[in-house]
Amino acid sequence: MTLPTIAVIGSGTMGEALIKGLLRQALIEPQNIIGTDPWRERLELLQTRYQIRISSNNVPAVEAADIVFLSIKPQVMSAVLDEIRGHIKPEALIFSIAAGVPLKTLRQGTGMESVVRAMPNTPAQIGQGITVWTATPSVTDQQRAHALTILGALGEQIYVDDEHYLDMATALSGTGPAYVYLFMEALVDAGVHLGFSRHIAQKLVFQTVIGAANFAQQSEMHLATLRNQVTSPGGTTAEALYHLEKGGFRTVLSRAIWAAYVRSAELGRDKT
Repeated sequence: MTLPTIAVIGSGTMGEALIKGLLRQALIEPQNIIGTDPWRERLELLQTRYQIRISSNNVPAVEAADIVFLSIKPQVMSAVLDEIRGHIKPEALIFSIAAGVPLKTLRQGTGMESVVRAMPNTPAQIGQGITVWTATPSVTDQQRAHALTILGALGEQIYVDDEHYLDMATALSGTGPAYVYLFMEALVDAGVHLGFSRHIAQKLVFQTVIGAANFAQQSEMHLATLRNQVTSPGGTTAEALYHLEKGGFRTVLSRAIWAAYVRSAELGRDKT
């Protein structure tokens, strides 16, 4: 399915990920994308890179759009909604990826009933993200199809009926890449401490993480079963895992994810 005109409000990392994904899969023509951003240099870069239309003013962008894609920080959402309210086409779809901003706020702020709220993650930049999303009952079948087309450009997707799952997704998969990067960074540093060059340590860690994730996904075995396959009694893996458990690895990670969830919920309450 090819998409109608889409205004990407906030053409930062995730906004560009959408633009790149849609064009890579030939799901839209470049002239049907209008990118907006407060930084003119950023817009000119995107125009040169993707041949899209650009605007430093959100109002004319949404006036011309059939889909308004809100890729902005939750802290500036109120100001942007005030700016564009009354300028959106009556039949347009509002599509927001702002963390913690609930459907109620998006509906009231835009004066629109057809709203999709989604939580992607940064691997969407290479089309390998995972997005949890939901929609208001007013979203039409065609608009839902458009939403699925957009989500497909970012990677995989999971639909949920209850909006509260998006706060959970923010803490688990939305923020998740940061946990993985921190874990990988620690592994690389440990490899350097052992005596590897940083280049070799990084290559070992990258491929270990990629291979382990792909194998786990393809094997369809429980993660504990996969872990046990690597863990020989009294061996090196058992010794390493003992120290990870002793250090509270699972507990610390669980507490961090819970804290992210609480913060996402707080952002939502601030916006209601």
